Amino acid sequence: MMSQVIMERKKIYSGSLLLVNSRYPLKNTVKERKKELVPASVNFPAILLKRDAANILQMVLEKIATRSLIVPVSGYRTQKEQEDIYNTSLRDNGEDFTKKYVALPRHSEHQTGLAIDLGIYKEKIDFICPDFPYTGICNKFRKAAPSYGFIERYQKDKEEITGISHEPWHFRYVGYPHSRIITDNNFAFEEYIEFIKDYTENSRLVYKDKSGTIIQIYYVPAEDQTVINLPDRCTCQISGNNTDGFIVTAWRKN
Repeated sequence: MMSQVIMERKKIYSGSLLLVNSRYPLKNTVKERKKELVPASVNFPAILLKRDAANILQMVLEKIATRSLIVPVSGYRTQKEQEDIYNTSLRDNGEDFTKKYVALPRHSEHQTGLAIDLGIYKEKIDFICPDFPYTGICNKFRKAAPSYGFIERYQKDKEEITGISHEPWHFRYVGYPHSRIITDNNFAFEEYIEFIKDYTENSRLVYKDKSGTIIQIYYVPAEDQTVINLPDRCTCQISGNNTDGFIVTAWRKN
């Protein structure tokens, strides 16, 4: 048995699986996003994330018992904030550095509310390139994060695909099990968005996690009015990909 939902084309610009890069700018307005934002940490009320991402971030930090050793450095940015950061970096650091580490306004993941830069706690923290090494508590977070929905977004050796230099401090919320699949296959997020298009309603990706939950994932190309068939007796989530369609995630207990 199936149920159906109808999605307007503009909905491809909403959800946790939005691909935002130099090719695909963010389309939603500040007003549409800002109502969903909450502090990433009670100790840093000015650093905001979407509610789901903020809650999961705190869950991971509690899981690894950081004791405030890891701090949020930069979360959601408005259009003006991204413009200011970009222009300031051009002035202070030059064009080459800025192209490597700072996205153009509307092309930055920070404007989605789903990205967070993290740093190890120290007296002085670099706002653009915070210290987040592959050792100690930082690497403990990095290894735990994919089981909760976060990925390290800009990996080493993926620069030609992402258009951004390696950023060990930048994490992106995409939701589980997408985060686990991306990490286990060493995908850049761009590669995952293309990979998942091979799985349609009639040939779904089936993922079984350690708890015995069976998760089906499939892609539906967008039309002006897109009819999406959902499996019954499942918890379903639909996200736009910000490019050309929708990704359906359906959970069913075995």
